[in-house]
Amino acid sequence: MPNTATRSNHREQEILKELRLAGGSCRVGYLAQRLGVSDETVRRNIKALQEKSQVRKVHGGVLLAEDLTLTEQPFQARMDVNAEAKRQIAGKLAQIIEDGDSLFLDIGSTSAYAARALNNHRNLYVVTNSLTVASTLAARNGNRVFFAGGELRGHDGGAFGQDAIGFIRRFNVQYAVFSAGAINCEVGVMLHDINEADLLAQAMPRAQTRILLADSSKFGIRAPIAINDAASIDILITETAPPDAVIDMLGENETSLVIAGHEKEH
Repeated sequence: MPNTATRSNHREQEILKELRLAGGSCRVGYLAQRLGVSDETVRRNIKALQEKSQVRKVHGGVLLAEDLTLTEQPFQARMDVNAEAKRQIAGKLAQIIEDGDSLFLDIGSTSAYAARALNNHRNLYVVTNSLTVASTLAARNGNRVFFAGGELRGHDGGAFGQDAIGFIRRFNVQYAVFSAGAINCEVGVMLHDINEADLLAQAMPRAQTRILLADSSKFGIRAPIAINDAASIDILITETAPPDAVIDMLGENETSLVIAGHEKEH
């Protein structure tokens, strides 16, 4: 039997997940109904989360205090966050990509899971600035892997800078596959790193189809750098239905929504 502290911590994580799915705010009664507990239980957990500066209480409800995340966790830590969701998303991408296809894969942790999911594909033509992606897909099954030059960052094994950007400009591929730091209905898709944004700005227009990989923790939060052309994103793959406001944004930009398990187009 899990002890009280373990159950409470698990419920706090569930509350944070429900808040993200709801777009960053909701009422106490809604959370109680979703989690199958009393309003008072939810209030106790909200108090604990507020003491950790993760939420803010307002009259009748609660807001995520993490609506703007200025920095990302280290790469390996991100690999461990929502790992099952990222595996599902990667598996869905692997159903779209066929043997012999060409694609760009970025430095994101979900893209690293995507590379793993493509392990059994053959004759792929892969352009990447991620050492993790390159080492996963190179020298196997007849793949051709092109790795951007430049200094590798110590915390994620990514190559950036003018050399990497110049390298990416030389390629045209079928798919640009990338991840995001945040997805917000007001701003769109956002990243934490200006270097990643600069490189992505070169990769996206050089692909026939642009695929965004994002698990549900990215919904309803913000990051410092917006991808200016949200309308250029063709497909979003995630593991569960986004908040209605995000779905509306996807519809306005004619972006197809693919949920692991089924597909819905807008």
